[in-house]
Amino acid sequence: METITIVGGGIAGLALAAALDTSRFQVTVHEKRPELPTVGNALGMWPHAQRALARLGILDEARAVSPVLGSGSVRNAQGEPWVTVDAGGMFGISRIDLIRLLDEAVPATVRRVTDTVQAVPADGSLVVGADGVHSMVRRAAWGGATQARLTPYLALRGTLPTPVEPDEVGEYWGRGDLFGMAAARGGSFWYASYRSELGPYGIDPALVLEQARARFTNHAPAVRRTLAAATPEECLVQRLWTVPRLGSYVSGRRVLIGDAAHAMMPTLGRGACESLVDAVTLADLLNTLPENQALRAYNRQRRLRTRAVSVASSALGRIALADRAQPLRDRVLNLARRRNARAAVGSTSGG
Repeated sequence: METITIVGGGIAGLALAAALDTSRFQVTVHEKRPELPTVGNALGMWPHAQRALARLGILDEARAVSPVLGSGSVRNAQGEPWVTVDAGGMFGISRIDLIRLLDEAVPATVRRVTDTVQAVPADGSLVVGADGVHSMVRRAAWGGATQARLTPYLALRGTLPTPVEPDEVGEYWGRGDLFGMAAARGGSFWYASYRSELGPYGIDPALVLEQARARFTNHAPAVRRTLAAATPEECLVQRLWTVPRLGSYVSGRRVLIGDAAHAMMPTLGRGACESLVDAVTLADLLNTLPENQALRAYNRQRRLRTRAVSVASSALGRIALADRAQPLRDRVLNLARRRNARAAVGSTSGG
């Protein structure tokens, strides 16, 4: 049998292990933290990610534990809506639930190893780097110039047992910061982002939560109420990192998927979705084509598409987290809102 070594047992690694043909491949997954996460954020599942979940046979189970996102608004800091977006059939699944379902979908024949891989395996197997933004596989095979880049931003995420009001769902854009709220199973999910010099590692959630309460003190009541109810034990805090543009996701018999290939700003909510699509695309190609053809096809199908998403995420991040340009951004969005309102009135009058 052909051998495949997957370095990293997160969303991308588990999805790949679940989708590979185990009658053809002997698969090993290396993961340094085999236990399921206890605190996690909600992940919006876009249609292409839902198709990947269906391919893995877990779409119905994912829907069963996830609320439909419905509609939400992008607002100013005081809560006045600029634009309302209907999410259609998108749903938001907890990272904890998603990893649990992916873990359960991995065949029992897949070998699991708990360790921290220090060097790219040289055992003759195809090596898949699914080891996240700080990927060892990427640095080893693509060079030190591809190491992760620290952004100026911090992300604070949490859950609450109380539901969010429908007219409060969405994002609140302030001056150099944003705050978001959405429905979650058994309550609600919230997140905040802004510039920070803390970290980049070992950041105390209690300290950040207190800083966030001070920073958002003049924001909408819903934002202040959510932060007042939040507890450090139910918070996840981290600095945001991205991966520089890669000329290829394939180097010899090494291939990157997920954040190892294209970690991006979270402003579009597409990181986990693209990881799922990476994994299913690579698995289906390896299952049906010779390895070299499969790797070329994977690189051709996924690199430019994920690059476009990454660029769009960065662009939206610059708008949402605008600092000195915040007054101009708000004037433009207020103008667009008034124009849309007049157009709607005119359409109704003419009907």
